[in-house]
Amino acid sequence: MARITCEDCLEQVGDDNRFNLIHLTIKRIKQHRHGEPFLVEGKNKEIVMTLREIAADKVRFDNIDELPDLGKDEEVEETELESEA
Repeated sequence: MARITCEDCLEQVGDDNRFNLIHLTIKRIKQHRHGEPFLVEGKNKEIVMTLREIAADKVRFDNIDELPDLGKDEEVEETELESEA
């Protein structure tokens, strides 16, 4: 995906409501600023990476509150694997 557009993200949000897209994006950016990793690969600015997460359907309203917990679970698994090696 070379460019990310609002239309790509609105398709995932569903109701073509730009306010909901902004609300979801801001909530996810706040999570990133508290140390949450990005769920997609890339080297763009925070806002673009967050929109890429939404367009890839990895961030949605139904999972936004669970994402910080999922990141912690993955860190614990990685730590356990490293300690076993």
